Amino acid sequence: MPSVTLIQHPLIQHKLTLMRQKDTSTAKFRQLLEEISMLLAYEVTRDLPLEKVAIETPMTTMDAPMLSGKKVVLISIMRAGQGILDGMLELMPSARVGHIGLYRNPKTHVPVEYYFKVPTDVNEREMLVVDPMLATGNSAVAAVYRLKETQPQSIKFVCLLAAPEGIAHFHEEHPDVPIFTAAIDERLDEHGYILPGLGDAGDRMFGTK
Repeated sequence: MPSVTLIQHPLIQHKLTLMRQKDTSTAKFRQLLEEISMLLAYEVTRDLPLEKVAIETPMTTMDAPMLSGKKVVLISIMRAGQGILDGMLELMPSARVGHIGLYRNPKTHVPVEYYFKVPTDVNEREMLVVDPMLATGNSAVAAVYRLKETQPQSIKFVCLLAAPEGIAHFHEEHPDVPIFTAAIDERLDEHGYILPGLGDAGDRMFGTK
């Protein structure tokens, strides 16, 4: 069944409100995005498998829990996904990283792929696909179709904001992929932007508008 997890941790919600404000500077926006991304990573990895390994503490030996198997692979949907990727790597520095480059045709909203590079062993790893916005869902749908060709163990989609239209479209195409988001906003406007939203995440992160 389609799954959407709304992460309502107070720190995430507070920081997201600061990001939404139009007078938040580019530097502050990037900082907040990195901080929220670490918190999102904490929540989305709650079910990672553990195994017991023998270790020696300064006092004695013990069987202690460690992550089982290969670590996760983080996939950034370029370019705005980089902000979430950076924050998650702070918490998971050993994660493998992949990138998929997509841009949205401004008239048709259809995604166009221009770059694709992922690790070779993703079939042994859980894949977290990151992008700040799930608006129309077109880019996320296209990215996940492309990534499924690599046959990862599992896929989760992680974003800051989602529109109801984007969630519906994404799960119509990928009912097997759960969504993790910090907020489900009201709707899309006539240009395909999320309302009330926070503007264009890439432009605000890189100061390009």
